[in-house]
Parts: sequence; structure tokens; C-alpha cells
Amino acid sequence: MGKYGLIGKSLGHSYSKQFFNTKFKQEERQDTYENFEIESPDLIKAFLEERRLDYKGFNVTVPYKEAVLPFLDRLDNEAKAIGAVNTIKITATNKLIGYNTDHSGFALTLSDYLPIKKRTALILGTGGASKAIAYVLETMGFDFRFVSRNGVGDIFRYQDITRSVMAAHYLIINCTPLGTYPDINRCPELPYESITSDHVLIDLIYNPSQTEFLKRGFVNGARVCSGHKMLIHQAKKAWAIWQK
Repeated sequence: MGKYGLIGKSLGHSYSKQFFNTKFKQEERQDTYENFEIESPDLIKAFLEERRLDYKGFNVTVPYKEAVLPFLDRLDNEAKAIGAVNTIKITATNKLIGYNTDHSGFALTLSDYLPIKKRTALILGTGGASKAIAYVLETMGFDFRFVSRNGVGDIFRYQDITRSVMAAHYLIINCTPLGTYPDINRCPELPYESITSDHVLIDLIYNPSQTEFLKRGFVNGARVCSGHKMLIHQAKKAWAIWQK
């Protein structure tokens, strides 16, 4: 029997536990998957040390995809390049190895929406998930800019996103938690009236399935996609890593 879990701060919206425990039941496995809400990054090290002998792996979600890095024994090459981890494998010798499956999940999701009129993108948010998205976009030849509340350097602030900026960026990815259940009426502050049928909006949020961000894009003709596809793709990749 294998024991697995999800590490995060607020996990009431998460689908991972349901996904894996349904998988285990369907495959008649005795494995288990639990949610672990950790209140502070200062508690991560002790949590991992306590459970590394009994568990085979963890998923990591916001806000700890970067905070977990110092407590791992090794990163695979892609996680190292991205600078964020969302999957931890515990080896037979109890070593903690960090992986990132967000990037493969996003790449598979995005492939369903290509071609796009022009490979230009805005990444909303600068957290751990956004790093994986940037990794994919760079690999696929996109020109992209980050957007955050406190833009520094070449990072846009939300108030910098004018109609002309929207018109020049055809892919918009929401990597922020804005719109996550239960605050479903929130969304990033953008001039949504500038969105056209040439735009593609992808939200990494999967609960609710149609966020306010996606609704506003859809009514203006954009192709839209929730985070559910990405979640399933990255979860399958995490499972493959734990089993190898």
C-alpha cells in the first residue's frame, strides 16, 4: 500500500484527493491520498521529515511550490530550470526528489488551442505556477510578459494593460487564485471589452469550472479553457513519477 498526499495552505477547493482516491478505488488499490493544510512555510521541513519514512510522494500546491525547494534532496532538471516544484517523489532510500508536472500538463492543454493568431501571451501572476507556464511558452516560441499587482522591471502592472496591450497579446493565462471557490465573483482587472475571437484565455483554476475570468472572455468571443484539463494531465504525470 502506498500513501500519498497534497501539501498546501487552503485546500477546500482541491480536486486532487478525489481524483486519486477514485483512481485507487477503480483499480482496487489499497493506496491512500490525503490533504495536508500547512499554515506556514516554516512548518514544511518538519512535516516532510516526519512523513518521509511512511509516504511515497506528495503533490504541492499554492503557496508552497517555491517554498518547498530548500527541503528537498534533489531536483530533476526541469524543476530546476523552472524554479518550482509541484510533485515530490520519496525514493526507497527516503530521499526527497522534486519534479514539476505543471509544465507538461499545461503544454498538453495548450496544444488543443493551437494555432493562435500570433504567439504572444500575458501571464497573470508571478508565483510558482507561472514559472512553469513561462517555461512552456519559451519552449514553444511565444513572446510573453508577466502581469502582477506590483510590476517591476519588464513586468506589467494591471493598470498598464490597455486596449492596445490586449490587442497585441492573443493568449492570456490566469495563474492567480482570483476567482477560486468560494470567491467566485472575483477576477483579474483587465479591459475585457478588448478581447476578441482571436484570443485564447486559459485559467489554471478548476473550481469553479467556469471562472469569472473565463466567462468575460467567452462573452467576447474568445476560446476559453479551465484548469481541469491541466490538473488531470499533471496528476497522471505525477503518478507515473511516483511509480517509476
